[in-house]
Amino acid sequence: MNISLIGYGKMGKAIEALLPNRNHTCAAKLTPENLTGVESLNNGDVAIEFTQPEAAFDNIKLCLENNIPVVIGTTGWYDRFDELKDICEANNGRMFHATNFSVGVNLFFELNKKLAALMNNQMEYAVEIEEIHHTQKLDSPSGTAITIAEGILENVADKKRWKNEGSANPEDLAIISLREPDVPGTHVVTYTSPIDEIEIKHTAFSREGFALGAIIAAEFLAKAKPGIYTMQDMLQL
Repeated sequence: MNISLIGYGKMGKAIEALLPNRNHTCAAKLTPENLTGVESLNNGDVAIEFTQPEAAFDNIKLCLENNIPVVIGTTGWYDRFDELKDICEANNGRMFHATNFSVGVNLFFELNKKLAALMNNQMEYAVEIEEIHHTQKLDSPSGTAITIAEGILENVADKKRWKNEGSANPEDLAIISLREPDVPGTHVVTYTSPIDEIEIKHTAFSREGFALGAIIAAEFLAKAKPGIYTMQDMLQL
């Protein structure tokens, strides 16, 4: 399969390095300077999009309107999800979106929801999320942290919203975002009571898990019917 890489930063390069291991080739390596239109995608079978939040919408739209299945790793654009959903449906397109392509992280998402459901009636425990990423990461909180927060909000009735800061309001779910050099991604959910603490944690050791997951998603999408897919569809969670 020929895969076009929209975005050729650290993630794009990590994906490119793994393509030969999956018997794929790189059709195009695109940056804002050389992404000039659909022709720059070089007839790739699937595009993988890892850019910046402000560029993602137009990149995804370009793919959908030109019958190119697109896997989306960029976060920070979900406020325009409904627009892209309409474009996808109007063009009978295929898109696969995830806030995190790591298989381990997506298992963590499910564990987080199950733990939150168990903790719903345990009023003595206060819950908080911490996420740590490299200093080059522009969005805050991370898309992964937001997905974790959404899983808690779905299952803990007393929490009404997340905030990207500490909060004394018991209805707020705090997400503490830290930026440190050379951290691929660490996410921690902590439930603390006066007498003990429960913690679940996912630590990424490198970008390879994210890159491999994105390639597997591209393989899945290439064979899928028109529609919008997530890691839950691929992993059958």
